[in-house]
Amino acid sequence: MDALREGQRVTLQTVLGINAVMFLVILVAALYGNSTALLADSLDNLGDAFTYALSLYAVSRGASAKAKVALLKGSLIFLAALAVIAQIAYKLIVPSTPLFEVMGAFSLLGLTANSICLFLLWRHRHEDVNMSSVWECSRNDIASNLSVFVAAGAVWLTGSGWPDILVALGLVWLLMRSAIRVIKSAIEELHAAT
Repeated sequence: MDALREGQRVTLQTVLGINAVMFLVILVAALYGNSTALLADSLDNLGDAFTYALSLYAVSRGASAKAKVALLKGSLIFLAALAVIAQIAYKLIVPSTPLFEVMGAFSLLGLTANSICLFLLWRHRHEDVNMSSVWECSRNDIASNLSVFVAAGAVWLTGSGWPDILVALGLVWLLMRSAIRVIKSAIEELHAAT
């Protein structure tokens, strides 16, 4: 059991570092490139960094603590979705066209970083509710990065900001779906632990 926990701890520390750095890098790129989809991607990285930090805390705890941490993770994912909704509303009021070059380049950088995280987490995905929820977050990141890359191409083709907004809406749906799944799983685990 100690070897399992130590393996989880090392993996979580690594992916926490990757996501914290990627949050900062992609946030700057999103602000510079004026991209809502890229902003959603950066907030997802921030949520993941918090998720991994909480997961590190839960590694050596019991099932009830892990379920409570998973519940908090689901809530953080939900809050990230609300932040993106607010940005989408702003873009609808103050329309603009993002820089597709920035969107494309940084979505590929994010895809590379998140692929490494997914690879590292693969073997832990079925170990417990804590690691399962971490796996869920990382899998979403791949979809987010690919979506932003597609949006960059669509912005380039159309010369419009609408693909950025549409992809951001899709990412909101993905974040909400993930939040609901993690929260539901955590509640079931809490009930089982009591």
